Amino acid sequence: MILLPGLLFILWGEPGRCLEENVGFTFDGDIRHFAVANDTVYIATEERLYQLRHDLTLVQSLTQRGILKGSFQTDDAEFSRVSETDKWNATFSVNVLLPLVQEDTLISCGVIDCGYCEMLDLKNISNVQYKEHFRVGSPWRSSASVGFLVDVEETVAETYILSAIEQNEGKPTETGCSVLGAVFLHNTNNKQDGGIFSYSDKHTVSVIKRRHTDGNVEFVDGFQINSIIYLFSNLPLNQESNTIRLIWLEGKTSKRETLKSLRGATLRVSDDGKGSRLIASAVIPGGPPVLWSGLFSVDGGETNTELLLFDISPDLTGAKDADPDFCSTTVCTGRVTTPKTLKPKAVLFRQNNMTSVLAVTQKAWMVFFIGTGDGQLIKLAVGKNYHTTCPTVLYRANDDRKMFPKMHLDQVDLKHVYLSFQNQMKHVPVSKCSTYTNVQDCWSAQDPYCIWCGSKRRCTFEDNCQDSDWLSIPDDFQHKMVSHRVVKDDTDQITLNIQTHLTVGQTARANFNCQCSSSPSGFILWKNPPPQFPQCSCPLSTKTLPAEGLHITVRLRLGTTQWSHQLRLFNCSDIRGPPTSVLCRHCIEAGCDWSTNSCSWANQGVGDYSVCQKMDSGRTFARPEISSITPSVVSFYGRNHAVLSGYNLSDVIGVRIQADMDCTPQEAPVWDNTGVKLTFHIPSADNKGVVKVCVLLPDGSCHGNAKITYRSSPSCNKIAPSSTWISGKRKITLTGSHLEFVEGVMHSHAQQEIVTPRNRHSQSLTYDTPAAKTGISTSTVFLRVANETLVCSTTITYYPDPEFINFTSTRMGNDVLIIIQKKADKLEMTPAELSVWGVKDGQEYPCVMDPKRTINNTEFMCQIQGTPDDTFQHFKIAYGDKTVTLWSLSSLHHVILTVRIVLIPCVIFALVMICLWQKRLTADMKNL
Repeated sequence: MILLPGLLFILWGEPGRCLEENVGFTFDGDIRHFAVANDTVYIATEERLYQLRHDLTLVQSLTQRGILKGSFQTDDAEFSRVSETDKWNATFSVNVLLPLVQEDTLISCGVIDCGYCEMLDLKNISNVQYKEHFRVGSPWRSSASVGFLVDVEETVAETYILSAIEQNEGKPTETGCSVLGAVFLHNTNNKQDGGIFSYSDKHTVSVIKRRHTDGNVEFVDGFQINSIIYLFSNLPLNQESNTIRLIWLEGKTSKRETLKSLRGATLRVSDDGKGSRLIASAVIPGGPPVLWSGLFSVDGGETNTELLLFDISPDLTGAKDADPDFCSTTVCTGRVTTPKTLKPKAVLFRQNNMTSVLAVTQKAWMVFFIGTGDGQLIKLAVGKNYHTTCPTVLYRANDDRKMFPKMHLDQVDLKHVYLSFQNQMKHVPVSKCSTYTNVQDCWSAQDPYCIWCGSKRRCTFEDNCQDSDWLSIPDDFQHKMVSHRVVKDDTDQITLNIQTHLTVGQTARANFNCQCSSSPSGFILWKNPPPQFPQCSCPLSTKTLPAEGLHITVRLRLGTTQWSHQLRLFNCSDIRGPPTSVLCRHCIEAGCDWSTNSCSWANQGVGDYSVCQKMDSGRTFARPEISSITPSVVSFYGRNHAVLSGYNLSDVIGVRIQADMDCTPQEAPVWDNTGVKLTFHIPSADNKGVVKVCVLLPDGSCHGNAKITYRSSPSCNKIAPSSTWISGKRKITLTGSHLEFVEGVMHSHAQQEIVTPRNRHSQSLTYDTPAAKTGISTSTVFLRVANETLVCSTTITYYPDPEFINFTSTRMGNDVLIIIQKKADKLEMTPAELSVWGVKDGQEYPCVMDPKRTINNTEFMCQIQGTPDDTFQHFKIAYGDKTVTLWSLSSLHHVILTVRIVLIPCVIFALVMICLWQKRLTADMKNL
């Protein structure tokens, strides 16, 4: 078992190609751009271009070495090389990577001189179809620019490259290349006016500029829907008064007419309209209307981020080319109009440090895949009325790798998402359907991708269920799979109404059945009327219900799927008491309604729990307050024995932990409650980020607004020294990340012994090694974090204890220099690991180790200061938890001689006594 983690680490650490569970690929260099076309993924790193299959298996890769202008004959259409020595003289940094599928071409443009572009074979990127020195995209190697393909309806549909370039007056280009505009339309073939890559139109240069020559702009995203082109930007860049702008362009009869159709709108995120910044965006497929989601930094930084939903349907009624920030003419003159202001339709999600978003539709649901700056992929489903389900984490990196701003859906199976980090790409499934083992769990996941397949008896994707015997969540959000109401009519007939909240296939719908049975048997149910999906009714044979309630079992069948629900019915009018939130919740949970501060039958009031939320709890407790939580920053595995401090904590029965907009809070019990301090376990979390903490009272209310931050898991990648002696207690330093969260260290040979670290910091911790039995060679190091045990990527070697063999002393003025000799070994012991005392006449003299004077770790030097004598009988040497005594050879001989001198008289005396005793014994025998 010890070998397995090490083997996995070796596989993960291998350079170049690296698969993790067949869903990942690691590149030689940081990712700059990636694109997806049909069944192929294209990735441009700093120096290489990769072609991968849709499952991220490598097809080929090649080094991108750009070709300088001097490397070609400009009078030759094929640009024949004139110099073999300078043809690879520059690095080709890609800023635009676009698959032109209809032409089987991959367009790759970047920075060499003023610019360089290649047209590559889409199926074989090593085949260069065309190349030219032309700038398409940003002139900077690192720049926030946007590039995508657009179709313009001319005599025939023409495809152009729209490139939108960052404008920053304080940032000179690296190549000295001038920037003449902000938005360009470039040709994609030589048949278009001006030739390939040109942005002219019938000998007329057409671009979109900033109206203010000193104005900055950062383009974030763009796309085309039908004939309308959408382009998003922040301006000016990195200022508190940042404005988020949307540009609409109509794909008209020429490039010039398309750019002249410029109209715009302003996106207002906050009430003051300032400080917010667009980070990433995604359009929701379908429509009209055109719904679009944007990730916004609310405060202008990267921490406080929100996902907002807008309706960006184009308004084409305003004047063209009259935008206050952009224009399409050579000289920006003419009248200017105030752009339309768009406000969000909904705030969908709040999460710190979101960096990327992808939106898809699944049935009637919108599904968002959200990337974060600490390496998470979060899925969020949004139903009718923009009601969100509980967010789920599809992928969570152990470290804090920031996710790339763009994500793509696998176009082959539509069931995987491509996400990329610094130098790594992942192929992550859009759902975890197979992890739900029964129909209730499958429904409760609230995942639009998942259905319960009755014929296969498992939770899966719909296309994996070959017949129509299936069921899934409805088109709108529901709290329960099955709900019930208890009604009473004018004749006092009590009826139990069952409502299922499901979407079902035809086979399941045609085989719907519902049966109710009661306990005790004294109460029976009338024969059910025929059920009509999605409802059924069970009339009761009694007009009153027992005070303790009537237990009902509801058995349901849809197709081949059967399940049951246990209910407890009460007389609604008998649920009485002071109108409190507790009584209100009990009333509605029983299937009754709440009306005018009392419980009533289900057809006489409100049956929604929300009516109870603002009601008084009915009991008086001192309002608790939270002052601090220690620790307040933990790994996503949580932390045992956290301490919460505050006031009025005596009545607290639990701690509630809830993420912002999360519908599944966690509750932890408390103990050792002194009224001002209490202890609890911080539970593990699915995702990283900041959560809110409040303390629970017996009435269900929760008070306080503290915070806990969940961060990445600890990891260790280096151990020093890498060996220890067999008796243990050697001080070891582990280096890695997030090591401050480690609660204990273990070795594989002594897993029951958890060693508490001496000290912990984010990137290092120290601890003392446990002892081992003779014969052990290596041991794996584990980290203990809450209730999890994590393996380190390195092992530690055990050697026999060091053996000290002699010492010598030399007087140096008032001090004595001591040289201690040690037998050669592989421990690489340092002077700092030794404590030495000279012993003479029972008195100990500390010897100060000299860290600079060691010889091959076999001789150590120390000084005994201010001693009148340089002769010591022996030395005490301490290392780890062990102390040994070292005698010099001369001292040892002296001891032996002394022992002999002392023993000789004793031996003679003993012999004399034995002789006398023998003589006396002989005399006594004769007398007998």
